[in-house]
Amino acid sequence: MTKTKKEKVSADVEEATEGGATEGGAERSYQDLVSNVNPISQPLASKRLSKKLYKCVKKAAKVKNIRRGVKEVQKFINKGEKGIVVLAGDTLPIDVYCHLPVMCEDRSLPYAYIPSKVDLGSSAGSKRPTCVILIKPHQDYQEAYDECAQEVSGLPKPL
Repeated sequence: MTKTKKEKVSADVEEATEGGATEGGAERSYQDLVSNVNPISQPLASKRLSKKLYKCVKKAAKVKNIRRGVKEVQKFINKGEKGIVVLAGDTLPIDVYCHLPVMCEDRSLPYAYIPSKVDLGSSAGSKRPTCVILIKPHQDYQEAYDECAQEVSGLPKPL
């Protein structure tokens, strides 16, 4: 049994080092990720804003204050929940989530696209890629949330 535990620990350490390299963006540059985004990915967050959004998602995931996935986010937007909607720009087919920006604009929710669904999923503490996340406001990370909300609201909206 002890051998099994040692194997599990070494596998967890390998996953943690792989996840850290991918999340930090050391392997793939921001420009490489931007080259793979969809044509509807407007407004696209800058490299600096993307990092802030990833950090905000990570803090919100710690206190379990996010909504993850198209069905869940759509349901809570319809219910009138407030927050920042973060969409992944490299999701295919775009029909999966192309209605969400219109819903956000109707309810005056700030939204932005980021280049990678893999990074979005890993920042939310998931092993699976995630194409959309709703960050809800919370007092534990209110400062980071307000800063992200202000910058996302300032991005130019598509026509």
